[in-house]
Amino acid sequence: MKKKKQVPKRIIGRLELVDFPQFQIEGVEAKIDTGAYTGAIHCSNMQVVKLDDGQMRLRVNLLDDAHPNFDGCLMEFTDFSLRTIKSSIGEAQRRYIIRTVIRLFDEDFTTEFSLSDRSDMKYPVLIGRSLLRRGGFLVNVSKRYVAHKK
Repeated sequence: MKKKKQVPKRIIGRLELVDFPQFQIEGVEAKIDTGAYTGAIHCSNMQVVKLDDGQMRLRVNLLDDAHPNFDGCLMEFTDFSLRTIKSSIGEAQRRYIIRTVIRLFDEDFTTEFSLSDRSDMKYPVLIGRSLLRRGGFLVNVSKRYVAHKK
């Protein structure tokens, strides 16, 4: 039987500063949430539009004017899905899901994020178990901003 390749474990704090290189967004505060499977990104003005050629596009504003990198431009996604996600209070919500790259420890990880209005939450990004497992991260809840330090 073939053994799985062991990913070296890295300590990650309960809060981290993360980058989204595909969006040219850096230094976003993210909460590490071992109770969530999929990560989440704060967005607003979500709308699905059908183009003349029949293709569907999801248009959103990522983050909001409270973030220094917010530019107010709508972002468009052609590769997205709609999935039922259980919120932290156990409520089922239909959310759009995208795949994008997140940077931690100067390493890029492609993963799924649900898009939701997190304006009433303290942190605009949530990182869930899916990425934590794939990245080989162990969470030390007494630490913060470990991945961003050089």
